[in-house]
Amino acid sequence: MRAGDDADSLDRATREFMAARPQLFGIAYRVLGSAVEAEDIVQEAWLRWQNANRADIHEPAAFLATVTVRLAINFAQSARMRRESYIGPWLPEPVDTSTDPQVGAERAEALDMAVLFILEKLNPVERAAYVLREAFDYPYKQIADILETSEANSRQLVSRARKHLSAEHREPVSSTAHRRLLEVFLAAAQTGSLSALEDVLTEDVVSYADGGGVRGASKIPVVGRPHVSKYLAAFAPRFWPQADVRWVEANGRPAVLVSAGGDAVALLSVDVSARGIERIMWVMNPAKLAPYVASLVN
Repeated sequence: MRAGDDADSLDRATREFMAARPQLFGIAYRVLGSAVEAEDIVQEAWLRWQNANRADIHEPAAFLATVTVRLAINFAQSARMRRESYIGPWLPEPVDTSTDPQVGAERAEALDMAVLFILEKLNPVERAAYVLREAFDYPYKQIADILETSEANSRQLVSRARKHLSAEHREPVSSTAHRRLLEVFLAAAQTGSLSALEDVLTEDVVSYADGGGVRGASKIPVVGRPHVSKYLAAFAPRFWPQADVRWVEANGRPAVLVSAGGDAVALLSVDVSARGIERIMWVMNPAKLAPYVASLVN
């Protein structure tokens, strides 16, 4: 083979990879709940694609998806042990969806922060099966091939994931209603108004603060309307007066980026159903905030 043929082959391989890249990132991100880890997986998939015998690969996108899913599952299995020793609640790393609402998928499923948080409780294979089916609309036969299982078992994996999700996650409201309730909640939190907070929180609301042991975030979830309301009211005088807020989009939903002294200190997201606010999620870990802030379109 001449040098020119090698160059043409690599150019073609690069084009094929770049065409598949958004989907590869979208798969890895949903399975792992981390944009940084997803980028690492995509980079590893690129290296394997470069080193593969591409002449024998008739469907580059299918090959790359298979490699990405298997790498993500292996990584998730080792990440589970690391997350068990994580200091305080673990929340997904947010992504800016203002330019790509589906993050490489055919549908935006399994992108909401609360959904990713719940999916983390599934084993990685169930998570991958759900993501491939619900977000990317893969046929069960192809899911089975990727996961090296039977078609019947791939259906069972997706079914179990759906049941788990429906048991823990109520039907979300529209983005307009979501933002409206988040605006009311933000005003109530800033003023520390107990009555206003109690009006928007569900009885069994849970507040999670992911500081990763770095910031002074609560190391345990705060559970129930009375406890959450009092908790928010107590730290309002210390937290909000010096804070600046910016409305942003994270994982397909309105969110609030909180800064102090020019530095981002928290991303506030909420999970909203027709009942009110079900979950409050504070991403405060600088390692998770920095990539999100850097990705924002100014």
